[in-house]
Amino acid sequence: MRLAINLSHHVMTTATTTTTRLAHRHRLVTAISTTLAPPKPTQRVIRIGKQWREYQGLHNWEGLLDPLDDALRSEILRYGKFVEAAYTAFDFDPDSPTYATSLHSRHSLLANSGFPDSGYRVTRHLHATSSVDLPAWVDRAPTWLSKQSSWIGFVAVSTDETEIARLGRRDIVIAYRGTSTCLEWLENVRTGLTCLDHHGSPMVASGFWSLYTTRARELASLREEVREEVRRLLSVYKGEPISVTVTGHSLGAALGVLTAYGVVREFGVLTTVVSFGGPRVGNERFGRELERGGGRVLRIVNTQDVITKVPGFVIEGGREGWVTKWLSETGWVYAEVGRELRLNSSDSPRKDVRAGNVATCHELGVYLHLVNSFMSSRCPIRATADQTNLDFLNLFARYRQRTRTPVA
Repeated sequence: MRLAINLSHHVMTTATTTTTRLAHRHRLVTAISTTLAPPKPTQRVIRIGKQWREYQGLHNWEGLLDPLDDALRSEILRYGKFVEAAYTAFDFDPDSPTYATSLHSRHSLLANSGFPDSGYRVTRHLHATSSVDLPAWVDRAPTWLSKQSSWIGFVAVSTDETEIARLGRRDIVIAYRGTSTCLEWLENVRTGLTCLDHHGSPMVASGFWSLYTTRARELASLREEVREEVRRLLSVYKGEPISVTVTGHSLGAALGVLTAYGVVREFGVLTTVVSFGGPRVGNERFGRELERGGGRVLRIVNTQDVITKVPGFVIEGGREGWVTKWLSETGWVYAEVGRELRLNSSDSPRKDVRAGNVATCHELGVYLHLVNSFMSSRCPIRATADQTNLDFLNLFARYRQRTRTPVA
């Protein structure tokens, strides 16, 4: 019991420190972005048209990943912008009365979060709720420390006719940010597998499942919010070619996989996950059922990013033996779900990326930079790679040079 209390206190302390740093980082971005932010790269917009199912992974992106197809690259970067918008719109400041909510309304979110020309309209805010039971001493801590529910992302739908024609269909996007609150950090370390039905499989990480399914007193669960909004949009645009694309970074990537599982089981539509730096989510049976139902997962992975290597263990090739049996009984045998696009910070044309630490390797900006730079496994960096699309990394690097103040 004493060990459990000490561990809980240690995790809470770590989560508090991390949350404070995130808030500090957010304030720095707000204060100096107008003077220090580097120019954004100009990305070529490529028409998808009738090939949209191929690019949504109907055939698991066969022949499109190595070398990386330019149209697929463009789409990955575009979906990354939705995740950036989810981060930008989130109120990181624990001293703010609107902490852990969206800074913007549905109508202005994309415009105020750096993506005004998306061709999409946000239709619903989304929230995640933790089911963690906190120790009694937390009652004496600041209220933000025990924030149970927080804004996690949004649902948007393509409404611009030119963009719909380019995509070849109407697209519903569900975008999630990564871990940002103390209780989300606590849920991240609840890595034991939990069953989704009474038959013992499929199984997923209990912490991620908690954030996806827990209801608050005045809020529906994330699963219920998504289900209600997707049902509404499918009804509104009934008869049109339509896709559901879920995208997220880190925790948001894990929730994206669970969201896709829920959507395909409920509606049976082709649902694609574009996952940036996501951890493992479930076991092999979970992955098979997701794909059988029409779910496709494209996992963008940085070899240097430790988050993509946890939680649990992966047993390759159906190996048998007492070790495999023991690990299975512990509930720690996971599987890599979906198709992988493997990148490597060490191949970056930028010295600051190659020399990055564990935290830097996990940054969304680094992932987008690597996608933009990658050509193939034989020739990792394309000659025309734009080297200026690390807005946040450059921002903090320049700020450190001016102030010599650590921000990470």
